[in-house]
Amino acid sequence: MLRLRITTGGAVPIYRQVIDQLRQACASGKLSVGDAVPSVRALAKELLVNPNTIAKAYAELVRDGVLESQRGRGYFVATQRNIFSAKERRRRLDLVMDPFLAEALTLGFDPQQIRDEVAKRLDRMTKSKS
Repeated sequence: MLRLRITTGGAVPIYRQVIDQLRQACASGKLSVGDAVPSVRALAKELLVNPNTIAKAYAELVRDGVLESQRGRGYFVATQRNIFSAKERRRRLDLVMDPFLAEALTLGFDPQQIRDEVAKRLDRMTKSKS
């Protein structure tokens, strides 16, 4: 069973932590197409947060095509599909890449170290889906 962990009082809002962890679980194969995710109320109770926080996270994941809502049944991992144009996908990638690379470089990693670490992580994430 998937366990989400949140940090309160941090820089990352709780709903964003939920989104990020569910995206990672889907990308890494920990959650597969058709798997149910906890109900809004159940997850809110487990994480001790307001149900509106979970509802906001789930709504964004549905909008982005990661989850699908089945009326009366709950939320499930959706079949991966490209709902964004190539230009929008590139824009969204740039939004996460630039801060990531700036952070890695300011921490003192050289470009080759960054490439190696990204390759290892990507390999690990894609292998677990196979």
